[in-house]
Amino acid sequence: MTKAEACLWKYTLKAGKLSNWQFNRQRPVLNYIADFMCKELLLVIEVDGFTHIWEETLNKDQKKEVDLELIGFKILRFQDEEVLNDIDNVIREIENWIEVRRKEFGLPPPNPRQRGQSQ
Repeated sequence: MTKAEACLWKYTLKAGKLSNWQFNRQRPVLNYIADFMCKELLLVIEVDGFTHIWEETLNKDQKKEVDLELIGFKILRFQDEEVLNDIDNVIREIENWIEVRRKEFGLPPPNPRQRGQSQ
């Protein structure tokens, strides 16, 4: 994991700061590896570093996003700098998206006592 991915994982996703939704890191989905995934919300979070400005990487990212969206996932992308310099705003963006998705799916807020173990 990159430093930004490690920070997002340790201080947000693994720490249960997102209403106790269970996220997993480095999860296979189709022929890809998702940085972070919440299967229940069909949410993939990607943290992009400097290599994601290269044309080849951008093309792979676009194909990955299209393929994952075709099976129902939504991809939220953040730059390393966003995570490292303004993690509170990243958390707000994710929380806002989760609340919209939760209502869209008619899901109740997760019960903290039923929270599964993150990997």
